[in-house]
Amino acid sequence: MSEPSPAAEVHIALGQDYPEIRESIRKICAVYPGAYWRDLEERIAYPTEFVQTLTEAGYLAALIPEEYGGAGLPLRAASVILEEIHASGCNAGACHAQMYIMGTLLRHGSLAQKAHYLPRIASGELRLQAFGVTEPTSGTDTTKLKTRAVKNGDHYVVHGQKVWTSRALHSDLMLLLARTTPLDQVSKKTEGLSVFLVDIREALGHGLEIKPIKAMINHHATEVFFDGMKVPAENLIGEEGKGFKYILDGMNAERILVSSESIGDARWFVKTAVNYAKERVVFDRPIGQNQAIAFPIARAHAETEAADLLLRKASALFAAGQACAPEVNMAKLLASEASWHAAEACLQTHGGFGYAREYDVERKWRETRLMQIAPISTNLVLSYVAEHVLGLPRSF
Repeated sequence: MSEPSPAAEVHIALGQDYPEIRESIRKICAVYPGAYWRDLEERIAYPTEFVQTLTEAGYLAALIPEEYGGAGLPLRAASVILEEIHASGCNAGACHAQMYIMGTLLRHGSLAQKAHYLPRIASGELRLQAFGVTEPTSGTDTTKLKTRAVKNGDHYVVHGQKVWTSRALHSDLMLLLARTTPLDQVSKKTEGLSVFLVDIREALGHGLEIKPIKAMINHHATEVFFDGMKVPAENLIGEEGKGFKYILDGMNAERILVSSESIGDARWFVKTAVNYAKERVVFDRPIGQNQAIAFPIARAHAETEAADLLLRKASALFAAGQACAPEVNMAKLLASEASWHAAEACLQTHGGFGYAREYDVERKWRETRLMQIAPISTNLVLSYVAEHVLGLPRSF
């Protein structure tokens, strides 16, 4: 008998896995109902209390190894945390990056860096939830970014600009990707990029300026400007010039986690639509009895279940250390579309009341729309699948 292939060792959990975590998250979220999130939007405020509660419960340190003060849980457990937050009507966008940004430090940082920062991130003493990558002129074409870091003795001097750097005003540390070797001096455009850990507290007002961006959702996005900002050379993560690889290394985990939020959103929309369709009576019958109402909700539910299965497969492959980029990207695509279709069905089911803020449908509708754009857009996922999965010619 031949030996089983590595793929045979991959197991996909079905049903309500991690039930204790799910129940705990539901109890936490029950303390932060829709009124809490609506008030934050009115004031364009950060959910400090919510983030602090998650921190104290240890959930934002779920992926940090136990030796550094975290829970040392697998990626799937972190996915469950984020899914349940969103399925409960809350939003993890204010703090989810605390889970995946630290992965670059964990995988590529020095022992000294990990020993210094990870325990303090796990305890909540430090927040690492700002990710400086995207720029106004280059967008998704990361290799063309213009932010420059030049070494000068025991530090680097940084000039440039980032945009859509969420949570920078509510974070102590920022993971920054900058070019250390000019593009015209490298053999491959992915070379010459480096990753730095920036102490925002020390740099703010000393070559670092952060401006908030008012947007469709209360996601605390900012523009970040670097004008001669100094970063200690000891804050370089890994080797100089290999930063692009380090960033790519964490993208599968990031997309799995963000996709879990889409699944949670979709479940909230379906549940909310079903409950309203049962209770709302028009023409002497519940509107859920009408196929025009029931079918879109049923289809959204089916799409959610399908996306969830592919996402679980992606998580299982990731945990087994196997190639999972196709599954991760396709799960991201399907989860974001399932949540959007569920949002549309929910809003349509509520009719005019869907626009009333007190129902929270319009807020969640706005929030989940983002998932088709970030952290990777639907078209880029389709481009990846066309080229790398189907073998079609590269389109750009």
